Amino acid sequence: MSAPSSWSAGRRPITIAILAMGGEGGGVLADWIVAVGEQAGYYSQNTSVAGVAQRTGATVYYVELYPRPDDQPAGVRTEPVLSLFPTPGEVDVVIASELMEAGRSVQRGFSTPDRTTLIASTNRVYSMDERLAVGDGRVDSNGLLEAAHAGSRRLIAADFMKLAEDARSVISAALFGALAGSGELPFERAAFEDAIRASGKGVDASLAAFAAGYDAAGRPAPVPLPEPAPAAPGSGPVPITIGRRRPVDPAEEAAAEEERRRDEIARSHPGHLVGPHLQPQAARVAGAFPVAARSMLLHGCVRTAVYQDPAYSDRYLARVARLAAVDPDAEGAAALTTEAARHVALWMTYQDTIHVAQQKIRRRRIEGVRTEAKAAPGQLVNVREYLHPQVEEITDTLPTRLGRWLAGSSLFAKVVGKVTRNGIVVNTTGIIGFTLLWIMARFRPLRPRSLRFGREQVAIDAWLDRAVAAAATDAELAREIVECQRVLKGYGATHHHGQESFGLLMDAVDGLSGRTDAAAELVRLRTAALADEDGTALRAALGPRVVVPARAG
Repeated sequence: MSAPSSWSAGRRPITIAILAMGGEGGGVLADWIVAVGEQAGYYSQNTSVAGVAQRTGATVYYVELYPRPDDQPAGVRTEPVLSLFPTPGEVDVVIASELMEAGRSVQRGFSTPDRTTLIASTNRVYSMDERLAVGDGRVDSNGLLEAAHAGSRRLIAADFMKLAEDARSVISAALFGALAGSGELPFERAAFEDAIRASGKGVDASLAAFAAGYDAAGRPAPVPLPEPAPAAPGSGPVPITIGRRRPVDPAEEAAAEEERRRDEIARSHPGHLVGPHLQPQAARVAGAFPVAARSMLLHGCVRTAVYQDPAYSDRYLARVARLAAVDPDAEGAAALTTEAARHVALWMTYQDTIHVAQQKIRRRRIEGVRTEAKAAPGQLVNVREYLHPQVEEITDTLPTRLGRWLAGSSLFAKVVGKVTRNGIVVNTTGIIGFTLLWIMARFRPLRPRSLRFGREQVAIDAWLDRAVAAAATDAELAREIVECQRVLKGYGATHHHGQESFGLLMDAVDGLSGRTDAAAELVRLRTAALADEDGTALRAALGPRVVVPARAG
């Protein structure tokens, strides 16, 4: 008589780990897998370990499936003791709802090249660390894809989020289809579909997403892009690539091609890309600025005109013209002029309460929300804004004298703190909420009289004075001075820290003039300023004799 089938006889469960974020249906996906297993007569167990909220981690759902033995000998335990948590190196299938989660699964040892089939969606939902970085904190998607290939026995990867959205479903259904299509579980396709039908919710849409995921599992996974080969000597200019190339997305590629087309039009016929109210500015761009910078200048004109008015665009062009006049490569790449066109526009359109209100009620924004929510025609959609205005944001919007007086009033600060302590919820799509935001946006003509407007204009001109002075002897240093605007972003404490870092950088510029490595040193310092929010890295890079300057803006 043969030995009874048991755990001790070498049989082991099928182990599946699911890494998913809130709202993606990871629990539903785990329940579907359990349902399939139980229907086939398997012992099934499903547990979950909750992650941290706000996208700093995902919930790990863990499923074990163990086949019931055919024989039931007396006195021998046949019901297995299944694990509650995934064990690194012992997971057969890992399902990751996003590319970063695929990387986490490799890092944590859940996905290994000797055992694991890794099913990963290639879409990105940026983590809080990536979002909060002052500079570009995004993790390279190409590197994550490399890790997924290297850290798995088999990789099944596609944009399962898009497949689900196209089917008007959630990503869990598409990933369930990919699991079925992978062939890693010993069940027929019909068993998976029956589990979806048994759930009784959104069945048709879930089945459509399932079918798309099933088909995607049969296609080769995308491969990492190779590093660009160095150009041969004398072969011409080499494009500069910062970081590593990311996998090419067809939509991004089409958008880039459209942008290249618009650039060509801008160089030859700038007026074609702006409305009638900006034709004088377009004519000025065509007649007085380097060809290479014209596309960026037109974007800047549109941005400043939407922010304030065409007269503000004239002011923008006058500022960029100061640097265009000292650009040593005006007939070529015109790097100094182009960067000035970019960063002057960004600073001149700083974020204030008027701008925030204007952006929130734009028709395109509301339409975008409806599209993202997949609202049907005629379906009501409510958009609620969670606002937490501070004293400074309010006083900065007021006329200079009034704003300055209220900024120093402790009573006003107490009143504002009491009213906004728990934040304010505004329904943008409601009559009252929309009207409030509309009225705030109508304050735009009064912006030039506001406290912050005057302060920002003085700071912008002082910044450009430094750049123009540096350009006389060191155009590279001038360009790096212009790019220091990158540290000024956000609002509240983030903007305040950015102003401090910007002031430190401008103080450092005064000591760099005349040095052969001035531009490279300023790049090093600016990189340090972008490394964290509070300027710790910048102060370390500058040395111990750092005194925090007055606010730049």
